[in-house]
Amino acid sequence: MRPTDQSPFPPSDTDRNQIWEMLVPRDIAAFVAADWSMVEDDFKADGFYAIDACKSDNPDDWKMMFPDLGAYRDEWLRQAIEAQKIAFAEDLYAGVFRATRLEKIDITGNRALVRKHFNGRVKKADGTEDRLLWKTHYYCEKQDDGKWLITGFTGYLPNHDPA
Repeated sequence: MRPTDQSPFPPSDTDRNQIWEMLVPRDIAAFVAADWSMVEDDFKADGFYAIDACKSDNPDDWKMMFPDLGAYRDEWLRQAIEAQKIAFAEDLYAGVFRATRLEKIDITGNRALVRKHFNGRVKKADGTEDRLLWKTHYYCEKQDDGKWLITGFTGYLPNHDPA
């Protein structure tokens, strides 16, 4: 974790801090490195699935894009490898971190609903930028050993937050 990567949750809130660490700094670092092994243990493989909301407010437009963890892993790696091919004018980790907000985690029993918002830009060397503007709602489960795992998500939800 980099010194500026501070969780918005109080140090005493170990559950929310563990979830934040998993879904913000570790996720970003793994994506930038295109290294799935850094995050593979953060997922509950049995029963995992994820929905692509296609940046639409209409749930009828949403798609079951990732029926299992393998399908998600393959797409995650494809996107991460593509990002490595782009010449950025700034540190990619810093740009993605700056665009990421994870400040609301609802925990009920051993389940959590986690809201991660992306709203920012990462400058490219050619003068253009990557626009990050969507939301992802993660579903997590606390295991018997106290570790939180991602069981699924609804991603690419529209983000209407002000820029």
